Amino acid sequence: MVKRIHEYKRQLMNILYVIHRYLAIKDTPAQERRDKWVPRVIMIGGKAAPGYAQAKNIIKLIGNVSKTINNDPDVGNLLKVVFLPNYCVSAAAIIIPAAELSQHISTAGTEASGTSNMKFVMNGCLIIGTMDGANVEIAEEIGKHNMFIFGAEVTR
Repeated sequence: MVKRIHEYKRQLMNILYVIHRYLAIKDTPAQERRDKWVPRVIMIGGKAAPGYAQAKNIIKLIGNVSKTINNDPDVGNLLKVVFLPNYCVSAAAIIIPAAELSQHISTAGTEASGTSNMKFVMNGCLIIGTMDGANVEIAEEIGKHNMFIFGAEVTR
């Protein structure tokens, strides 16, 4: 149960960042947006257990934020949000090779980032995240200087 709560806290952090980026783009004068902002598509994947109301609410929030952003002509193609329902290994096999940046945020010392970020980095993706779990192992192999690490750290 603890792992699921942490997972959905991460998804909540992700969508709050998306809202922040959206509002920052909207605050930028229209004529400066294309010069200041690099277009980005943010994909968030997951699923909720049938009885897990908090997770379902976060998924609903992601869907509503996606609808607002994706239909806002002021933002255009500068920001798009996609929720991948029932994210699984089969979907990852298609998505991971196309990714440029993988964000793996875990609470250092209480939860490990999963091994999916190993697959991302093996496909040339940049990793941004906390130094925990698989990110510790990745840093040992590729060097911490090749990753974008922030926050508290857990080492072996």
